[in-house]
Formats: sequence, structure tokens, C-alpha cells
Amino acid sequence: MSLSVEDDVVGARLRADVAQRADALWEVALALHEDPEYAFAEHRAAARLSGELDKAGFVVEHGVAGMSTAFTARSGRGRPAVALLLEYDALPGLGHACGHNLIAAAGLGAALALRSVLGETAGCVLAVGTPAEEGGGGKVLEAEAGVFDDVDAALMFHPGVYSWTRAPLTAQVQYRVAFHGRAAHPTGNPTEGIDALAALIELFNVLTSLGRRLPEASHIQGIITRGGTATNIVPEYAEGRFGLRAATNSALDALVAQVRAAADGVALATGTRVETERATLRYDHFNDSDVLSERFAAHLAHAGIDLTPPRPGIQLGSSDIGNVSTRVPAIHPFVAITDEGSDHTPEFAAAAASPRARAVLVASAGALACTAADVLMDASLRERAWARHGGGGESGGGGGGGDR
Repeated sequence: MSLSVEDDVVGARLRADVAQRADALWEVALALHEDPEYAFAEHRAAARLSGELDKAGFVVEHGVAGMSTAFTARSGRGRPAVALLLEYDALPGLGHACGHNLIAAAGLGAALALRSVLGETAGCVLAVGTPAEEGGGGKVLEAEAGVFDDVDAALMFHPGVYSWTRAPLTAQVQYRVAFHGRAAHPTGNPTEGIDALAALIELFNVLTSLGRRLPEASHIQGIITRGGTATNIVPEYAEGRFGLRAATNSALDALVAQVRAAADGVALATGTRVETERATLRYDHFNDSDVLSERFAAHLAHAGIDLTPPRPGIQLGSSDIGNVSTRVPAIHPFVAITDEGSDHTPEFAAAAASPRARAVLVASAGALACTAADVLMDASLRERAWARHGGGGESGGGGGGGDR
């Protein structure tokens, strides 16, 4: 049996099931919004979401990939299998200014509808609780732990200020660069000192020059995290942290090599010793499954929401969904909950609890459920998605959602 937009009996049942749950799903979204928790500490959110799935008959596993706030909830077994991704971490000081409360509630609603309508006969539905998207990389750890190894597709949506079929999300990583010099009195014995802070500042100058000739979507942003202890001591140690972004994984590799070379050159020129090391998990660029994104967009149109391709030249940030998309066909469409400003602002946090956000939540949950049913019930769709995924590689979506 196959489910399509033209022959949508199962889809209508799924959307109706989600609609019946609308009040309950909105209650979950508001509860998360009112009680924001941060990376790797989302204990109440994880308990609430996994508890709802457990009550519905899903088999819940806690502590996935060594993270106390990560979980999986499984309905059915074997293949085909589809994963619905639930994000629920908030931003310190801003709360749910990225709308993760809506992502979690939509994934929950889609999973519950699929079990209610399809039971366990169509394959496996896996709801995955993914902590710490905002810089911690919960999905990176889950992917490395094999959570997605037996999955045919990974699905989620992200609230935004655009309604786009896919997310232009870049590859991203942070590096720590530390210079070691020699302390001295700046006037008493200045020739004996080797100024580590001067070396770090010179690295900033070199990287500023490098930034003028980087390709589109490549970017370096640095801060000084340690720069000395007193003005009457030549700093013997200085440290900076640098965020690097690029449109693709290979472009990020090239950028990392350039930063390392620049740091080594500055150390040689200044007589310092330099250490350059990765300071965070790496987020891969997002490789969109256009086959599945188009299907999601068609289902979302039932609710009167039309998605368009992303505007050329706009990069919205980075997310750990990229690391999932390198392993399985994945979607990460944006659905607007406001038409002004940007996320990661107090205004967007307010929008994530607005009437429009409720409508987007219900519509997106229904479209996710229908797209997941397509994956489970349509072998030709799965084959096309996997075929396109195998050929996607570096041509995937480029770069927005998470550690944005």
C-alpha cells in the first residue's frame, strides 16, 4: 500500500488524529515554553515527552548515547523505520527563542498519531529525544552511538521567520588556540618577555585578512578567553576561541587547515608556542532529502501553508541535524511562526507561544505524520530517497537551526 497526496485516505486519518490532540499538544508546547531547560539538563522536558510516549505504548529507553536527558521511544520493530526528532533545549537568558518547544510537541504528536492510526504493522516508528542542539550536539552523539543506523529517514521541522522546504545549514566547529610565551616586567626587563597576548592579537589580524577572501558562507568569529593577569606583567599565556563555519564539510576542513597554518605562522614569527585544538563537537552541513522535503511540503499544503525553496545566498546557521543527514535521508523544513526579525531574540520566544505557533504546530505535526507514513508504506519512495541520499554528498543544503 502506498500513501500519496492524490490518494490520501491514511493521511486524512493522521491529520484528524493530530487535530483531536491539538489541545494536548499545545499544552505540552506551552509547558516546555514556560519551563525552559538548557543543554544536557532538560530533565523535566525529557521526562514529560517520554512519559507521554510510554503511556501510548511506546517502548522507551532512557540515557541514550550516555546522555541522561536523551531517550528513544519505539513502536514496532525492524524495517522500514522512520525517526521523528524531538528537540527541547532552550537558550540561556532567552528561553525557547528558537522554538524547540514546538519541535518537541510536533514530533510527539506525529509519533502518537502514527501509532494510533497505523499500529505496529507498517514498520517501526522511533521518536528520538535529542538534547543540547544549541551548541551541545546531542544528535552528533546519538548518531555516533548508532541510534540512526537502522532508520530509513529522519524527520523534523523547525519554526522560523521563513517557510522554506529545506534548511540552508552550514558545517560548524569551534577551536581553541592558545599561545605560550614568557612573563617579564614590561619596563624592568622587557627584552626577556615573550608576549603571548600580542601573538593572539596578531592571529586575529591575520584571520581578519583571511576573512576578506573566504568563499561564500565561510566565516571565522573569535573571542579572547584569556589575555593576561595584570598590566605590569608581559602575558605568558593567552587563549582565544574561534567559531568556524563553511557551506560544506570539505570547505570546513579547508578552513580549519587555514586557521591552523595561520596560528603556526604567528607562533613562528613571535617566538611563542601554540596549541590548536578542537573545542566542540563538529556539526556537519545539512544534506537535504529533496524527495522527502517535497512530500512534506505537499502534505503541509493541506493546512494552507505553502513552502518555497530557500532564498539564494542566505545561510541561517548550523545544527546537529547535519550529522544525522550524512547517515540517513533527512528533512528540516522551516515553517514561519512570525514574519519579522529573527530567531534567538525575545520577540521570537514570544512568537513560540502565540496563536500562530499553535496553528503551525498542529499543521506540522500532521505533515510529519503523513510524511513518516509515506516512508513506511511506500517502498519506491524509500528507494528514491536512499538513491538521492547516496548521490547527495557535498551538494546538500548548505547551512540554520541549531547552534545558530
